[in-house]
Amino acid sequence: MTQQQELSAREWWMKTLKDVGITALCGVLVGIGIQLFLTPHQLLSGGVPGIAMIANYAAGWDVSVIYFILNLPLIIWGWVELGRRFILLSLLSVVVTTVTLGVVPAFQVTTDPIMGAIVGGIVIAIGVGYSLRVGGSTGGFDVIGFIVTKNRDFPLGNVLTVLNSVILVVLGFLVNWDVAFYSLLSLFIKGKCIDMIHVRHMKVTAFIITQQRDLMAQELIKFPHGITMVKAYGCYSHTDNYMLMTVTTRSELPMLRKRVLEIDPKAFINIVQTAEVVGRFRRVI
Repeated sequence: MTQQQELSAREWWMKTLKDVGITALCGVLVGIGIQLFLTPHQLLSGGVPGIAMIANYAAGWDVSVIYFILNLPLIIWGWVELGRRFILLSLLSVVVTTVTLGVVPAFQVTTDPIMGAIVGGIVIAIGVGYSLRVGGSTGGFDVIGFIVTKNRDFPLGNVLTVLNSVILVVLGFLVNWDVAFYSLLSLFIKGKCIDMIHVRHMKVTAFIITQQRDLMAQELIKFPHGITMVKAYGCYSHTDNYMLMTVTTRSELPMLRKRVLEIDPKAFINIVQTAEVVGRFRRVI
């Protein structure tokens, strides 16, 4: 193995360990958010945890056991649709969340259900959002949401909010509608926070003006998205230039910007928000 290969292998292992650590921490956050802020007020986090919590409120069943059992078929479905790495990280998160739910007792941190809904939604959203950022999920409806948004540009947080609304109706009939509305507040905050953290579905278009045509094209073609090049003329500088246009995601944008300026520090980059992409566009999970 060459020195470069050893370095690449080391970097891969370091990134993998980092992603595993973040995923495990995110699973703990989800469990803590449920047990410390939602369960004491009989609120729901939505999705599979919400179904497990309803089973606990209605029949006294163990939340952690029901949560794990309900996640298994979704994990299998995700393995087929989304790939091995995504599902292995999701399975790790599910296991850690299950253990956290079983170990951490339901403790009322705040007596105000509104504060419980707000803080619980934020804590859970941090766990879900950063788990998604490293290429995994917290299982449950996250897997369904990812399958839905895999080939479409729907914001993931909005998809999860729609899926979770069904659970709230059940909660309203089983407990009371005040609790259901508090849970709706928590889910709304959770969805918005997830969309702030998880930005892979958000598209931007970068217009790059440079004279380093060949080097720039050779480097940018390594990114998973296509590039269009046109010849341009600088009316102010009276020089010939080339404009490269590419559509990418907000999560990939910092790396794109860095590589462009490394190749040509004098390059001009215009980045605009993309409302919709029609046609071939490679979506990266």
